[in-house]
Amino acid sequence: MNDKAMIWTGRVLTGLFALFMLGASIAPKLLGLPIAEETMTQLGWPNGYVLMIGLIELTCLVLYLIPQTSVFGAVLMMGLLGGAMATQIRAGSPLFSHILFSIYLGLFMWGGLWLRDPTVRALFPYRKA
Repeated sequence: MNDKAMIWTGRVLTGLFALFMLGASIAPKLLGLPIAEETMTQLGWPNGYVLMIGLIELTCLVLYLIPQTSVFGAVLMMGLLGGAMATQIRAGSPLFSHILFSIYLGLFMWGGLWLRDPTVRALFPYRKA
């Protein structure tokens, strides 16, 4: 794949990741939707953490979307996704649909960054066997 196609594919993946995070996780928390509080309660979180977690998610996403801080944002987002995975494990959620979902999101996020950022590609090169 040529560089221009890789960059645009990475931008599309990044955009899809950002839209998913905003729509499915961040907005419900920041808007105080009842589903966000109910879900957090079902997962064992005490009341009052929804807004703070939403703000942390938004901060990580913004850092990920800014080219100069994208790697830092991706690392922070992986920490957040790791915490989400640990919460799902503790709650006894299903493996492939819930526990590993954070891994799926992380791969999607890093894939977008890898495709759009040549320095990340240099750090993690693709090698044929």
